[in-house]
Amino acid sequence: MATAGQWIEGARPRTLPNAIAPVLVGTGAAASIDGAVWWKAVLCLLLSLSLIIGVNYANDYSDGIRGTDDERVGPLRLVGSKLASAAAVRNAAIACLALGAVIGLVLVSTTAWWLILVGAACLAGAWFYTGGRNPYGYSGFGEIAVFVFFGLVAVLGTQFVQAERVDWAGLVGAVAVGSFSSAVLVTNNLRDIPTDTVSGKLTLAVRLGDTRTRTLHIALMAVPFLASLALVARTPFALAGLLALPLAVRANAPVRSGRGGPGLIPALRDTGLALLLWSALTSLALGLA
Repeated sequence: MATAGQWIEGARPRTLPNAIAPVLVGTGAAASIDGAVWWKAVLCLLLSLSLIIGVNYANDYSDGIRGTDDERVGPLRLVGSKLASAAAVRNAAIACLALGAVIGLVLVSTTAWWLILVGAACLAGAWFYTGGRNPYGYSGFGEIAVFVFFGLVAVLGTQFVQAERVDWAGLVGAVAVGSFSSAVLVTNNLRDIPTDTVSGKLTLAVRLGDTRTRTLHIALMAVPFLASLALVARTPFALAGLLALPLAVRANAPVRSGRGGPGLIPALRDTGLALLLWSALTSLALGLA
């Protein structure tokens, strides 16, 4: 049976910046229009963390029963490595997603009923990324889903439940966070091109090929810093986001140097750290506005 440490590793803690960052930026955007509510921000964070851990366990389960993870270079997978049963990992995924649904209902009760539809779409997106008969993650739509759910929906949803409206600064921040989050997935899928090709998993990286995927990573990493320049129209403090640029350059270094396999793991880590640093600085800047 898997140990507690292996369950934690199976939850893929290096992806947690993708859950924390949109709440930071959304809360900063809400504060910039005098709408921040601290306890709602905490609930948004718990919701986001529940969903991303649930997604990670759901992917572990679905990829494991398909045999996609039988030959794997990246982080530990519980089902693929036979450390935990498929049923146990599936139940862990359902429990995390259910917790997220309960937290979401609390937020809905304080804002607008139609957010239930948004939450339902999030849950469906989480499960059917690699689950179901025709998972969209196997067809090259994973990066788009990450951009939408962990960028647009997460940032603007966080701003809306606190301020009860969204604005252009929130949208710019959402595009930036979505680009960063997509870059994390692009790095992951770039590393897995050889094994995904063999297993028939047609990710965007497999479809684009090695060279164009590396170019895509550079483009996605550039977007947040263009967003920092755009947010100067709200507050000059937004330029603080540029302090994350050296870390972003370091994150892209293994990608542009042509590394593959385990050599891309530092890029995966540093892309997530750049996302977190940019989001923290930008949230603070927007809050000071």
